Amino acid sequence: MNIGNSVLKKIKKEISDRDWNRYMQHITYNEDESTDTVQQFYAPNILLAKWIKTKYKFQLSHLFELETKIKPTIIISPIQEDTIKEQYTQVNKKRKKETKNQAKSTILNPSFTFESFIVGSSNHFAYTTAKSVSQKPGEIYNPLFIYGGAGLGKTHLVQAIGNHQIDLGKRVIYTTFEQFMNKFTSHLRAKTMDRFREHFRECDILIIDDIQFLAGKEQTQEEFFHTFNELHQAKKQIIITSDRQPNKINNLVERLRTRFEWGLMADIKPPELETKIAIIKKKCEVDGIVLNHEIINFLASNMGNNIREIEGAIIKLNAYAGLMKQNMTLDFAHNVIKDQLVEQQKDISLEDIVTTIAKELNVKVSDITSKKRTRIVVRARRVSIYISRNLTSSSMPQIAVYFGMKDHTAVSHNLKKVKDMMDSDESFKLSIEEIIHKINKQVDVNNSQKHVNNLQ
Repeated sequence: MNIGNSVLKKIKKEISDRDWNRYMQHITYNEDESTDTVQQFYAPNILLAKWIKTKYKFQLSHLFELETKIKPTIIISPIQEDTIKEQYTQVNKKRKKETKNQAKSTILNPSFTFESFIVGSSNHFAYTTAKSVSQKPGEIYNPLFIYGGAGLGKTHLVQAIGNHQIDLGKRVIYTTFEQFMNKFTSHLRAKTMDRFREHFRECDILIIDDIQFLAGKEQTQEEFFHTFNELHQAKKQIIITSDRQPNKINNLVERLRTRFEWGLMADIKPPELETKIAIIKKKCEVDGIVLNHEIINFLASNMGNNIREIEGAIIKLNAYAGLMKQNMTLDFAHNVIKDQLVEQQKDISLEDIVTTIAKELNVKVSDITSKKRTRIVVRARRVSIYISRNLTSSSMPQIAVYFGMKDHTAVSHNLKKVKDMMDSDESFKLSIEEIIHKINKQVDVNNSQKHVNNLQ
């Protein structure tokens, strides 16, 4: 037995059966590419490689040190080369024989669990429903249909159900609709539809992501209809996600639409500011990224509601700071992701801003753009000017014209007043951030509605 396999044998005794069966047993040691100071392992995909590296890299290094008296660097890479794939396949054949009675399941993202999902008022119902289904699959809410905009956590929730069921030994199949359709087309051409049907119908849980792309695919709809019926009659759980409700999916046959509505439909709305802040903090904690309170609030207030985009911005900030050896300041953060913010600015008008602020501060829109000088109106006007300068591409002269001011120097004066107040009054600063969030949220809702209307 080589040293790498000896270390794997030892770590198996130290970790939970769950982690070994689901993750660690899938990696292979490459003796040829390893040295005393660098030990090389391969995982079947990038998700497993990243997860194992994050959780067990140091433990593996310590076990090697006990064997060789040298503490090595542990490299865990996703399989890429054909020769390595073949090596992995041969090793896994033996393991499959040893674990042939184990439930076969799709490899899901191991970080997508209920524990790592941040719950807020915008997603609480979907979260509670998903957790109920994970406890009694096939018994309640079948099918479970979760819908909402891109990047709001639908995939995280459904994979959390899948991960929980895999832990219980159930066979889970997770697939995007595109993957389902591609498999269907491939098997249809190869005249191997029996294998296709066996794959998708002999499972305990079937999870289909982005079902909206089913629209207009007549043959695929027909096949999915029969797959749905087989599973439902066998009391197997069906879980579906979409960016819209079934009755909003164009060119969807009526018999499928009604089946999607048989169980329970749960929507995920854009997250409120507090939830976005909690999500950012959780992402930083998991990835070991340090962002101060000011930057976290800035991201939550100015990055829209797509959580994937926010997470991408966090990774980008961390990478830039490391490569450029820069301190992570608010100005630095703004400069690094300004292109993403500019894209958002294009959809926000001065009218959007003034309308929201008038509602929040209980003043008339006409008063904000007038010469009126009461205390509440002046405050609303200053806040409007500050947010207009930060959320739109309007120049100071343009803002001056809109608010009926003499020139850009008056705008500059009001901007300074607001900044001074934010520096001295934390509650005022938070109220500004909350208003910015509500403006962004309303614009996202409007854009989503326009998108749906264009598709109809």
